[in-house]
Amino acid sequence: MSDVTLIGGTKALLCTADGAPIASDRAASDLLSESFSCGAKLIVIPAERLGEDFFRLRTGLAGAFIQKLVNYRRRLAVVGDISRWAAQSDAFRDFVYEANKGRDVWFVADLAELEAKLANATTT
Repeated sequence: MSDVTLIGGTKALLCTADGAPIASDRAASDLLSESFSCGAKLIVIPAERLGEDFFRLRTGLAGAFIQKLVNYRRRLAVVGDISRWAAQSDAFRDFVYEANKGRDVWFVADLAELEAKLANATTT
């Protein structure tokens, strides 16, 4: 399930916290289709909706998922607590750090932090 909303002036497809886990490359295709249908340029996913394999970089799921979204010029924001996975993996922690320095993929604690990042991205 998802809603369409404006976040920091950007049309966003906001996945709800309830619903099936987003745990496959196919889910990226489904979210892309939905974002095209509603004209959203940003896809926002609660961290708890992502399957465990997303946070284990060696599975390749995060890379494939993100690459598909970026190829179609969609931004991704993962919202929520990811500290458990960052504590378990230096590689994942480094990935999050680098992603958050960019403009396409962000890991944020809440929607307020996402709104601030969007505001900063449009002014730089």
